[in-house]
Amino acid sequence: WFQKADKNKDGRMNFKEVQRLLKMMNVDMNEDHALRLFQAADKSESGTLEGEEFVLFYKALTQREEVLSLFQNFSEDGKKLTLLELVDFLRQEQLEDEGTEELAMELIDKYEPSETARARHALSADGFLMYLCSPEGSIFNPRHRALWQDMSQPLCHYLISSSHNTYLIEDQIRGQSSIEGYIRALKRGCRCLEVDCWDGPNGEPVVYHGHTFTSKIPFREVVSTLGKYAFKTSDYPVILSLENHCSMEQQEVLAQQLKTILGEQLLTTTTDGRIPTQLPSPEVGTEHSCTGHRCPAWESCLKGKKIGRLEDMLDGPEDEAPDVSDDDNGAEAEEERRRVKVGGPGWGPARSTDPLDKAMDRWTQHGPALQKDKESLAQALSDCVIYCKSVAFQGFQEARSHSRSSEISSLAEAKARKLIRDAGNEFVRHNAWQLTRIYPSGMRTDSSNYNPQEMWNVGCQIVALNFQTAGMEMDLCDGLFSQNGCCGYVLKPPFMRDEETLFNPSDPSSWEGPGPVTLTIQVISGQQLPKVANSKVGAVIDPLVRVEIHGVPVDQAHQETKYIENNGFNPHWDETLQFQLHVPELALVRFVVEDYDKTSRNDFVGQFTLAFANIKPGYRHIHLLSKDGTSIPPSSLFVHI
Repeated sequence: WFQKADKNKDGRMNFKEVQRLLKMMNVDMNEDHALRLFQAADKSESGTLEGEEFVLFYKALTQREEVLSLFQNFSEDGKKLTLLELVDFLRQEQLEDEGTEELAMELIDKYEPSETARARHALSADGFLMYLCSPEGSIFNPRHRALWQDMSQPLCHYLISSSHNTYLIEDQIRGQSSIEGYIRALKRGCRCLEVDCWDGPNGEPVVYHGHTFTSKIPFREVVSTLGKYAFKTSDYPVILSLENHCSMEQQEVLAQQLKTILGEQLLTTTTDGRIPTQLPSPEVGTEHSCTGHRCPAWESCLKGKKIGRLEDMLDGPEDEAPDVSDDDNGAEAEEERRRVKVGGPGWGPARSTDPLDKAMDRWTQHGPALQKDKESLAQALSDCVIYCKSVAFQGFQEARSHSRSSEISSLAEAKARKLIRDAGNEFVRHNAWQLTRIYPSGMRTDSSNYNPQEMWNVGCQIVALNFQTAGMEMDLCDGLFSQNGCCGYVLKPPFMRDEETLFNPSDPSSWEGPGPVTLTIQVISGQQLPKVANSKVGAVIDPLVRVEIHGVPVDQAHQETKYIENNGFNPHWDETLQFQLHVPELALVRFVVEDYDKTSRNDFVGQFTLAFANIKPGYRHIHLLSKDGTSIPPSSLFVHI
């Protein structure tokens, strides 16, 4: 900063240059106060600051009175915290209750800059501030940054980080299709990617948003990218959601490229070779790269249409019943096959009371259409689909009676919302044993997103979002999946993994728990908040903090502080916000900093989102992220939880 502001490069700064520096650092201080600090730092009384004098000036400028006051509350001599004093602080304020003395020793060794203090097992005010600004002093529980959840549950017991039209990096109509979309999603821990496949030139399938002006990329490149980047961020399985619009010939090419490029990474049979009674866990057959060789049997699996049943693949077909997969748009085919087999009820106008006669009646009417469906899917591609066979959703009762755990339905956001409204508990129960994928409305041509929280509230696992579009929805997604080693899988709470659960997110009487949790947040101060993008030269922000709760409907809430005029450098709010959480297990907490504008909409400055389960109580820093989710150090908020 000194070098940037020292325009004439003489190693000195006059008061005018210092004022320019304050503007560059986003602080608009009272001129008299700034002049007082300048004169106090100008030990040589030359009217300029040299390098060391500038350091004094900067220290005076950045002194954290609120941190110093907290330090002195626990320090008997006001200069250091002894080991026992630090232990008291950690227990009383930070609510650290396990191995507190060992933690105190670790913090001193790690953050105390003075060798003398370290040797005496003491923490200075500088060391105390360094600790509070560190990962251990963050609002996010550092233990939850690593893999901390049980990964041995069936796949349907997890929320899974999922992307919609992953190949698009802009809008849905004219935007560019790019391999970069897959790379970015995988680096963010995404575990379900979408691929729209169409016939391409020279017998090579391509990926693009069909019937639009979006550009095209070869399917081969997408699969190669998956092979290269799939396990850079996470060791856990990737689901490839295949939208197949190819001819039979190019479907054969799809299957061949999947098998050739992914090799043993691609799941082509069940993990144990048997007919499954439930979905496998994310870690079945997996040895993590940090501990040894990975078993390739369960790294990537295909979601798509399938001819017949998984059992037929493993056992051979049982009879001559029509054996056809349904797709995301119609479930008649699979329904026919099952009902022909069992002669079940609901078969339309009866010509006979005999169930078998009814079955044959129905087959006579619809057989040709079923055969046509069967002929539209290449056997080689069908054989690549194991645990995620796409079936049309025909209702929860129908699914429970006739569907299998290895099948998955895709629902548009509006259909999902209607089911949440009309049958919330049934939806939760359904998601306890089978996967559901939610995708954005086709009207969202601008690649905007729906709110994923309401889908997670009923346990929908694959809630596909447009990863290229920054905003609150992707903040929630990044916030939820930033835990558990960023592996892309988050275990649902126990009451959402029970097929007989009474839980309904819209019905408070269905919740069994100890009662609401009170979350109290004292928003103390902010540090070096960034300027608003494209703001005028010399403009300084008027920051306010809004805290939002995203969860079940009764928990949805937001409160905000007053705004502080012209201070993005070290604003102080000292305001307390309080929330009641009835289902804290599902709650996400989003901290947003905005630049107040009385004549128009406030401008976004920074945000941080995390699951309530990952919050550490006590005095904590919140390290803010930019609109696209990247860190913007040293911008932070200081709070007490």
